Amino acid sequence: MGIAVPVRTCLTTEVVMNTPWPMLGYVHVLHGEIQALRERIEVLEAKLSADSSNSNKPPSSDNPFTKSKEAGSTHRKDRKKRKGFRQQALSPTQVTELYPGKCSCGCNSLTDVEPYYVHQVVELPEIKLEVTHFILHRGRCRHCGKLLKALIPPQHRTGYGPRLSSIIAVMVGTQADSRRTTQDFLFSVLGLHVSQGAIQKILDRVSRAITPHYQAIGASVRSSPVNHVDETAWYCKGMLQWLWVMGNSLAAYFMIHRHRSKKAFQALIQDWQGILVSDGYAVYTKWVGLRQTCLAHLIRHAKGLAERKDPEIAKCGTWIHKELQRLCHMAKAPPTVGEWNMFYARFIRLVSKYSDRTDDAGKLTRRLIDEMDHLWLFLKEAGVAPTNNHAERLLRFAVLWRKASFGTVSENGGRFAERILSLRQTCRLRGKRVFPVLVDAMIAFFAGTSPETAWIHEAKR
Repeated sequence: MGIAVPVRTCLTTEVVMNTPWPMLGYVHVLHGEIQALRERIEVLEAKLSADSSNSNKPPSSDNPFTKSKEAGSTHRKDRKKRKGFRQQALSPTQVTELYPGKCSCGCNSLTDVEPYYVHQVVELPEIKLEVTHFILHRGRCRHCGKLLKALIPPQHRTGYGPRLSSIIAVMVGTQADSRRTTQDFLFSVLGLHVSQGAIQKILDRVSRAITPHYQAIGASVRSSPVNHVDETAWYCKGMLQWLWVMGNSLAAYFMIHRHRSKKAFQALIQDWQGILVSDGYAVYTKWVGLRQTCLAHLIRHAKGLAERKDPEIAKCGTWIHKELQRLCHMAKAPPTVGEWNMFYARFIRLVSKYSDRTDDAGKLTRRLIDEMDHLWLFLKEAGVAPTNNHAERLLRFAVLWRKASFGTVSENGGRFAERILSLRQTCRLRGKRVFPVLVDAMIAFFAGTSPETAWIHEAKR
């Protein structure tokens, strides 16, 4: 009695007829295993080839020694011309007038003399430390004999002034320099010996001084109708924590939390109920208000599928990649009613075609169906971007800092990181220099007064 075995495409009729039925069943089983292994290999190869251009991996994870396909195949003539940096003219502290010498004909008389060009030379004055000695005296009262001592003025008790403290905060907090590098700089440039422990105490004071700025930035961000939110890994004493950012075009608020959860997200936003722009992380997808999902993440995912060996998966990825790019470009060129109706019908037909598949193409199309209400909110609401690239750019410096320092080693260090990152990125967004803000904050801190924070709530000029 024979066993009915379905004939695979690789098994010809001749092979089937000349192969014993028990052996044919065994061949069929092996064939299925081979197919499963091939599919597994393709998935693993796709993971190995994944980078920031075809997946959700950040650019910082890319291999620096591997050239991208696009970079290698791009011709110089096809590249967009970048705007070169042009030195801005500064207000002069000294002006020197230069006139032409004697003419080659021997004449020394000029007419129509006028300036035709201005050449600037920028230089630093000789860097010298200002060291003030406070000589404290003591004496006894003639009447009762009590010993009286002079006291150091409160603003000078730390031994380091506002500008020096701010320089150290800029190096560590906004340039991602280590304590060792900062220590070497202070000695090589200023001739000042400062221990790493003293540097840390200075940073702790700066952290307390900019707390009002940090609170004002948080209030400003939570009053915005639209915000971008993202998170990245952060380490404190080698323990995994999470650095969250919430920001817009005017301000950026950072927060370090032990968890990557709804509780942490709620601690970040507090009572804010505006429009959220985010990636597809589960905490964000459960947002009860209006939300724009990041199209850039989906485009990179689709590109990864388009590079797969399976023809159907590659075809699906190519189509989705093209349609999502077309959707993203609508932010610059809003579609007409007819153009939108054509796009919408085409998009629905596409995702419906692959939604029943069990492979990665089916997973992506089902995700698009789940995110359908959040794909094109930017076309309906003003001030909403189609991607979450803004939040990723805000986090980029923090990632570089994390790589250089391996995170923080104390709670105080974490608080300093939150505050200085918030101040740095907010100043950059507003075209404001960080150093003068830090100096003003330190002067107010030493004087026991409140720093100026009104500029954080002002509209950008």
